[in-house]
Amino acid sequence: MATSTLSGADPGVGATLDRVVVIATAARRDEREQREIELDELEELARTLGTTVLERSLINLREPHPATFLRSGTVDAVAGRVAELDRPAVLINDQLTPRQQRNLQEAWDVPVLDRTEVILAIFARRARTAEGRVQVEMAQLEHLLPRIAGGWSHLERQRGGVGLRGGPGEKQIEVDRRLIRQRLKRLRQRLSVIERQRQTRRTARTDVPLASCALVGYTNAGKSTLLNHLTHSAVLADNLLFATLDPTSRRLELPSGRRVIVTDTVGFIQSLPTELVEAFAATLEEVRQAHLLAIVVDGSHPDAEQQLVTVLDTLRDMRCDQPSLLLISKCDRLTASELRSVRLRLGDLAGTSPLPISAIRGTGLREFRLMLDSMAARVVPQTRANRAVVAAPVESAETRAAG
Repeated sequence: MATSTLSGADPGVGATLDRVVVIATAARRDEREQREIELDELEELARTLGTTVLERSLINLREPHPATFLRSGTVDAVAGRVAELDRPAVLINDQLTPRQQRNLQEAWDVPVLDRTEVILAIFARRARTAEGRVQVEMAQLEHLLPRIAGGWSHLERQRGGVGLRGGPGEKQIEVDRRLIRQRLKRLRQRLSVIERQRQTRRTARTDVPLASCALVGYTNAGKSTLLNHLTHSAVLADNLLFATLDPTSRRLELPSGRRVIVTDTVGFIQSLPTELVEAFAATLEEVRQAHLLAIVVDGSHPDAEQQLVTVLDTLRDMRCDQPSLLLISKCDRLTASELRSVRLRLGDLAGTSPLPISAIRGTGLREFRLMLDSMAARVVPQTRANRAVVAAPVESAETRAAG
């Protein structure tokens, strides 16, 4: 049974997320198809958490209510349905303000998580390395800080001043905020040390003139599976969102004998929480430092175009303008006509000709190696060093786990 805690909820509300109801909203009739796709993604996020989704609902909502996000009639209807289902937690595919989240939890008497908290919970569960755990805790604390008001009943109490029998003293909420800020300061210092260690290892790699290629793309696009088949590795490649959180690098020998470093990176997602983008800046640095980018898109996904837009926008925000390849993964799931249509649409969006691949069947992998070989030759000239049997150490999740 999956058990996860709600960071800012009153413990009396109930603290497990083993059974959930998922909710999304649509402002207009023509938005419903897109919102259904987003609701599918929220279900996948819930599955990644290991929870059982009892029910899903798409609710019409022209404008969010400032106090409860949903209209009062909808709040009452959901309350009745939640009671009938024996009070599962509720996941909402929108960003809730602290006030809205608090009021919904009081109205439904169950934990309520918005999209950001669902993603944070997944990251907290799947982080494996020391760096990943520090980054996730920082993101959780940044998200919690504005939500602690009213989160616990003890926040209403005040502490008396030193040596005084009574008096206002320091409110518990102020103590909690101060403790959170102190913890954040210590975590930032620890992350700074880890990043210096990462930079040292990165420098050791760049001393040997090997080109590097980062596999980037939407979460669950098939990046880890591609890395495994290219390099004969056994990196975790599960059919789950955010199966990979920590970057993993492997050496790949290309047809010319040239060697490159291929790095599997954390997947992107629509509306990625700001806290996570900031906390994972060190991890995302692997993408910025790469000589080449291989953008992987799941061509079989019904929302492939929007996923590519999300990836391209994220790379633009990160100021990543390296030479890149566009790979349409999982092409074995498409018919010939579907593949032609997907190639045309995605190629127009990216302004390049995409290469269809299937890591499972090996389709397109030889062509990918040849294209990567040609691009690597332009960014790092061929030398004796990058063809040597002994190359610089490659950083991976396993090597950092001991840190």
